[in-house]
Amino acid sequence: MKKIIRNSFFLLSFFCSQNVFSASSEIVISDHISMYGDHKYKTGFKNFDYINPHAPKGGRIVLPAYGGFDNFNPFILKGIAPSEIFLTLDTLGYTPLDDETTVYPLIAKQFELPKDKSFVGFILNEKAKFSNGTKITADDIVFTYNNIIEKGSPLYRVYYADIDHVEKISDHHVRFIYKEEGKNNRELPLILSGLPVYSKKDWKEKDFAKTYLSAPLGSGPYLLQRFEAGKYLIFKRNPNYWAKDLPSRKGFYNFDEIRYDYYQDTTVTLQALFSGNIDAREEYIAKNWATAYDNDIVNGGKIIKAELLHNNAATLQNFAFNIRRDKFKDKKVRQAINLAFNFDWANENLFYNQYQRLYSYFTNSGMEATGLPQGKELKILKKYQTKLDPEIFTKEPSLPRHKNFEETRETLRQAVTLLNHAGYDFVDGKMTFLQTGTPLRIEILSNSVNGSVFTRVMLPFIENLRKIGIEATFRNLEMNVFKNRLDTFDYDMVILSFPVSRTPGNEQREYWGSKNANTKGSYNKIGIQNEIVDELITKVIQAQTKEDYVASVKALDRVLLNEQYMIFQWYSPSRKVAYWNKFDRKKTETKTGYDINTWWIKE
Repeated sequence: MKKIIRNSFFLLSFFCSQNVFSASSEIVISDHISMYGDHKYKTGFKNFDYINPHAPKGGRIVLPAYGGFDNFNPFILKGIAPSEIFLTLDTLGYTPLDDETTVYPLIAKQFELPKDKSFVGFILNEKAKFSNGTKITADDIVFTYNNIIEKGSPLYRVYYADIDHVEKISDHHVRFIYKEEGKNNRELPLILSGLPVYSKKDWKEKDFAKTYLSAPLGSGPYLLQRFEAGKYLIFKRNPNYWAKDLPSRKGFYNFDEIRYDYYQDTTVTLQALFSGNIDAREEYIAKNWATAYDNDIVNGGKIIKAELLHNNAATLQNFAFNIRRDKFKDKKVRQAINLAFNFDWANENLFYNQYQRLYSYFTNSGMEATGLPQGKELKILKKYQTKLDPEIFTKEPSLPRHKNFEETRETLRQAVTLLNHAGYDFVDGKMTFLQTGTPLRIEILSNSVNGSVFTRVMLPFIENLRKIGIEATFRNLEMNVFKNRLDTFDYDMVILSFPVSRTPGNEQREYWGSKNANTKGSYNKIGIQNEIVDELITKVIQAQTKEDYVASVKALDRVLLNEQYMIFQWYSPSRKVAYWNKFDRKKTETKTGYDINTWWIKE
């Protein structure tokens, strides 16, 4: 679901010089959907500003990928699909990095929205076609959506919960009809604009629910030319790509060939870069970035180190509790374990002070719950005051302090006190639940893609847990085993990363919504079933103004923070990338981060 989620917010309106009204003046037809009522690119724009529309085409790039794959359908629960397969798929619309609350045409050339907000319609570009030359029609959109809902991963039924059904109006016109509650869901048109489209005819003899290692027919800029399961993928640029001259595609996808070689460990790819086996690599290990690139290749300028600034909300990297398990049902236990994690030591001794600590579920979004609640946020929270922890109203959110030995000792002392209040105490040196006599033991899972990077972080964490009587073990699992345990909720704690949109919306239901808590394969890995959280998510989704939206996000953040569902890790405001000095990219004030699809080979 890498490309399917396009999270945006509130008031949907359609303003442009070429708006068309139906005879009854009840439907607006537009060449964009803007959630704010304003948009950056006007009718007739040629390309996005952060793109070089004259970027030369050609050449080859080799990139690393991690883990493996055994399936090319990314929408089902079975198997592991490579995210790179989205290079072969186009979506109904496209949202640029410098206008993140507006969608512009791709497969759909126009969008329609009725005054009563009962549906969103897509009028298809008659030139849109699959890579075999067949036209994309409304039947293909209906087929794709219905199969994702009926046979795809259960999380999509949650994600599209406000959609009643999809209707074919004509061969080049479809409408998604909303349920009554969906009329107030202001991000639905943008979400649906991110729907990839499959060919109904191509799937005629296949079952969408089954895994396949033959690439489905797509309409995207690349064709899957060759592959070996779990080892490599080679994509060839489609010279007959139907959308190559559209404003939403001009200057993108410039390499004739993109090859992804699969590795089981991110650390191995460093040597692969230096030896020339790969062309570019994102660095995830702070120590490597600080020390491992001091060699003649880098110092001589053959390989470039770049810190590419982005304006994204910080990825929510964390140690997640599985609160389905009895030992984690008490918030005080979770908080005590949180207090034992010493980020300050890790950042100074392991990360070379390159990271910042996450402090919110929406860090770097501008909608973090900080200080005490006030204004509209306070008004929202007061509705639930009798059911909420009083500290929500009296205590500012804060992180554990470990600036020196004395602070760490005091913080661990607080952790023991919390455990005592939860019914635990030391018995033969072990923190034991006195009611049952069961010692508190924790297994923390990661996956092999991370290599040994987390081992260095985990050792002092485990030692601090030992000091408060908790026996903790850390296991690094192969990716397929890790995924299976995640999908079946077979873990105590797990290292996870949740993508976070700058405009949170429907995906919050997937992450924290009660209906998803016991659905195997869902994104609610923590197992949250909290009525107040559910209601606040609904407020976020149905907010009618920006002010209401921001207040609702802050209120949701504050309640999640108070519940101690996870232990925050760290983030960086830039993406650290090293690449051979044969590539170029547009220098722009837009913080685009690392998007290889806008790069090109130097002439």
